[in-house]
Formats: sequence, C-alpha cells, structure tokens
Amino acid sequence: MKLSGSYQINLPKEKVWEALNDPEILKQAIPGCEEFTKNSDTEFTAKATNKIGPFNASFTGDVELKDLNPPNSYKISGSGNSPVGFASGEASVKLEDENGGTKLIYEVEANVGGKIAQVGARLIDMTAKKMADIFFGKFSELITPSDSEESANQKQSDEKNLTDSSNKKSSNQKIYIYVGIGFSCGNYRLFNFLINNISSFF
Repeated sequence: MKLSGSYQINLPKEKVWEALNDPEILKQAIPGCEEFTKNSDTEFTAKATNKIGPFNASFTGDVELKDLNPPNSYKISGSGNSPVGFASGEASVKLEDENGGTKLIYEVEANVGGKIAQVGARLIDMTAKKMADIFFGKFSELITPSDSEESANQKQSDEKNLTDSSNKKSSNQKIYIYVGIGFSCGNYRLFNFLINNISSFF
C-alpha cells in the first residue's frame, strides 16, 4: 500500500530537519511507541503497540534513517514482528521552503503479513493511513510553537524594550539635571565637562 500527504510547519527548514533526527521527538510521534532506543545516529530499536482490526499487535523491531540529504530529505524505514504477524514500511520525507515556513511532504509504503493480513486490505489501508496521519500530525504539533509561546516571547521582548527605554530616559534626565545644576551654580568647569563628555554617558 502507498500513502502520501503534506503538512505546513511554521519553522525554518533547518529546525524541522533537526527535529526529524531527534530520537525523543520521534518516540513521541510514533503511534503507540513504548520504547525507542538509540543504537547509532541513524539506527534505533523500537517497541510499539497498536490495534489492527481485532488484533492488539505489539511490534518490536528496527528503525533506520537513510539517504540523508540535510536539510532537504531522508527516508525512515522500519520493520517489526509480533505474535500476530509482521509489518514493514518506509517513508520518504521531503522539506521545502514555503510561505515563510516549511512544507513537509511524505510518501509511505507499507506491508504486513501473518494473521493481521487476514483482516482485509481495506482495513489495513485505513489503519496504515491513520497511523501515518498520527505520526506526521503529532510530529508537526510537537515542534510548532504554540500561540501562547509566541505571545510570551513577544511579551518578554516588549518588556525588555520598555525597560531599556526607561533606563535610557532616566539617564537622560539625570544628565540634564547635572548640566542644569552646573550652569545655575556658576560652576562652568563642571558645565563644560558635562557638555564635552555627554556622549560617554549613553
């Protein structure tokens, strides 16, 4: 069976690429994932349990990242066995710059065998599509900044700018006061010193 789809992610392509290679994010995105052990930078061992028709299948197998072309594309392949059958699949993932963010495009090809193959091609196709949608949907959700995070970051930036502006204004007021005191008191040496060195106070 073959599946395809795409997601728009409001992050630079490099950030999305980093997430695609992050074991913790992959673990959270894989449907039913219980274990995800890193064996190398591109090889992992995973355990996942999912319901396929009447079967509650618990698969243990290998996951591999290959054909890496950072930060543009790669393939993620996996195969596993369970008491009710086996499953294997491969997803080609491409990243494209689009609308100030990144468009993630995927094509998935999957195969199953054993008892779970007896539930029928239509049900297997529906389950595979659902799992692909869950994986890429969850992945996008995990790495996309929420509105509250963006608002908080903007608020912090605004507060910093306001503080810097207030500090500068306070410094300006102090300088003007000192200059006024020097002038009004007839202390022209102080007055001239402040005028000549005023730029160093900012």
